[in-house]
Amino acid sequence: MNSSPHSPIIQRFFDLMEGKDKRLVAEVFSPDAVVTDDGHTHRGSAEILSWLGGDASEYEVTSTWISSRETGTTTAVTQLLEGNFPGGRVQLVYTFAVNAAGLIEALSIVAE
Repeated sequence: MNSSPHSPIIQRFFDLMEGKDKRLVAEVFSPDAVVTDDGHTHRGSAEILSWLGGDASEYEVTSTWISSRETGTTTAVTQLLEGNFPGGRVQLVYTFAVNAAGLIEALSIVAE
């Protein structure tokens, strides 16, 4: 991923998502975190691990960082994903909320 101006934990999320074992990404989430992706909500460590081992790792993709913006307590990162998924190309907005301990407590991923 290209260099971007967001927090280290968000950068760690993207770095780990580019790795082979997506389940390692669970380390950046708080135990009670909530992830919403593709219209499905995953609550807590067990459901997030299931998401990381399934939907989040189903396809091989490359990502290009487009932008990052902070609004209050959230950070929105826009990326272009290209890969072997249906359609082959999509621009996604990842909206993160990070807790006081520096872990991700909420993540919403939507197509732009």
